[in-house]
Amino acid sequence: MKNIRSMATAVTASLLSVLPFSAQGQTLQQSEIEEVLVSASLLPIAASRSANAITVIDSEQLKNRAALSVSDLLRDVPGMAVSRSGVQGSATQIRVRGAEANHLLVLIDGVEANDPSQSDELNWGTLSAADIERIEVIRGPQSAMRGSDAMAGVVNIITRRADQPLSANLFTEAGSFGTSNSGFSVGSKQGDFDARLGVNHIETEGENISRTGSEKDGYQNTNVNLNAGWTVSDELRLSFAARQSDGMNEFDGDNDFDGLVDDQDKVSEFRNSTMRVQGDYVSADGRFQHKLVIAQSNNDNEAFDAGVLGTSTSSSKDQYQYIGSVFWDGSTQRVSVLAEREEEDFQQRGTIDDYGVYGIYDPNQDRERNTDSIAIEYRSDISDSLSLAASSRYDDNSEFDSANTFRVEAVYQLNDGTRLRSAYGTAIKNPTFTERFGFYTNFIGNPDLKPEELTSWELGVDQMLFDNSLTLSATLFDTELKNEINGSAVDPVTFGFTSTNKNGKSQRQGIELTAIGTMSNSLSLNAAYTYTDSVEWDEEEHAYIDEVRRARHMASLNLAWQAMDSLQINANVQHNGSQTDVVFPNIVALDSYTLVNLNANFSATEKLVVYLRLDNLFDEAYEEVFSYQTLGFGASLGLRFSL
Repeated sequence: MKNIRSMATAVTASLLSVLPFSAQGQTLQQSEIEEVLVSASLLPIAASRSANAITVIDSEQLKNRAALSVSDLLRDVPGMAVSRSGVQGSATQIRVRGAEANHLLVLIDGVEANDPSQSDELNWGTLSAADIERIEVIRGPQSAMRGSDAMAGVVNIITRRADQPLSANLFTEAGSFGTSNSGFSVGSKQGDFDARLGVNHIETEGENISRTGSEKDGYQNTNVNLNAGWTVSDELRLSFAARQSDGMNEFDGDNDFDGLVDDQDKVSEFRNSTMRVQGDYVSADGRFQHKLVIAQSNNDNEAFDAGVLGTSTSSSKDQYQYIGSVFWDGSTQRVSVLAEREEEDFQQRGTIDDYGVYGIYDPNQDRERNTDSIAIEYRSDISDSLSLAASSRYDDNSEFDSANTFRVEAVYQLNDGTRLRSAYGTAIKNPTFTERFGFYTNFIGNPDLKPEELTSWELGVDQMLFDNSLTLSATLFDTELKNEINGSAVDPVTFGFTSTNKNGKSQRQGIELTAIGTMSNSLSLNAAYTYTDSVEWDEEEHAYIDEVRRARHMASLNLAWQAMDSLQINANVQHNGSQTDVVFPNIVALDSYTLVNLNANFSATEKLVVYLRLDNLFDEAYEEVFSYQTLGFGASLGLRFSL
């Protein structure tokens, strides 16, 4: 720990003194023109008033990168480790600052999209980047406002809304691995009413996931996105948002349990949807704000082996939420109160099997859990330089003891170019349905699991240089997790696998360095480096060991060059250091890799854009999950047409 702190201090000091880079933070002078953050508070706030480590991927970046999936974009975000089990559309996990994949809350237009039937994770492989306007990434525990799933952070995905009287857009692209991606959108904003519908379809033949064989693993995904709103008066606005993804991905698995993936005819079909109705009211004098939200998410997953249906799972989550806020002292102080009801249902279906020594197990089950929550947040701008905030949440869960979490933060503008920020908080993560009750092959649920508990602190500094055109940001973080759930423990009675709460504590520490800046009128950069030391206590070794799929070193560099008025070129480099994975009972090593990607966008006319995407330019061979092959070099050519 002392070594990490001293290293972080030295690196931060040296970079502040010599590097002309830029961070997400902005000075108070810029706060009037910067975009507000929707997810860093119970109410939207300016980035300069938040102590969180924040990354925003805006519409321009989304357009220039032309990525097929959101997870490809999040690889550039500091602290985020992406693990994809094979090719495009394959099961994908994202870990933040060394945490588990189900410690990250994902919101789509304000709706919680994590799947309770898939260990409370979002399968990032099924989340298309189509029709997305903006992505906010808040790193660090947010349970004090967002509850159990926000132990390590929040990704808030905001989809596109109509902003013109009438608009219609078409796009289509084709590329390597038999990949096609096409779609359209129509929108209208007439007076106080706006509505937009977007539809897209991705299809790819893919490549073979396993190291042997020649059977290709393909992917299909159809997305429908609808956004509408009505400004009833100066005080009241009503809005509706819905999104659905429907498709399939082919995959391989380790059929003989030798640790290597076998070439198999397996298919997973999915249908995921989110829906939200919302009302926002602001009093005429601006002192009082009220928000009422009714939201629902649904997930259905079916797995087929050689055309035969195996286990299927489904889940639904209904949320009823009210947030009321009052401002005073010239709006420099604010208190917000949240009241929330969450109802979750889980269903699993499969064949009753006799596993011999493991016993006879029936996977068919229906489960539910409900949570009633109250949260309060206080924010105050003590002066033009100092902002303070405190939040606390109480969760009354039908399955576990009630839980309290809290967070305090401070932001201090030292001078025009330097901003200091700090935060301390606690968080919880409730055991998942699968960990408590799930059954597949020889995995047995453990209904006696306790929630995981975390404490965390972070310190950050943002230094702006060269007339605020370049800024460096550094964030030092430290978290401690107890009651960590081990999903591969051995049941002493049946000798099958189960989940248990581990003894000892898991520790995650590190530093994030980010850089965003304009180098000239035509060249800008976005760079990030993360060092993460994520370890857990091993009872057999009586020592701390590295946690799997968490590289100590990750870095990215993105250069955007406006070569001419009609031509924009984007170069992206991603480096992932060496890491470990588990092939029970052994730990195996995964080599480091570096990927180079190029994008070019050419505006042929005011209405027509031609774009070229080159992925994995140097055909790097690598694995993010042991024995799961990834894609080599690929090229795609696309057209965007605005009517």
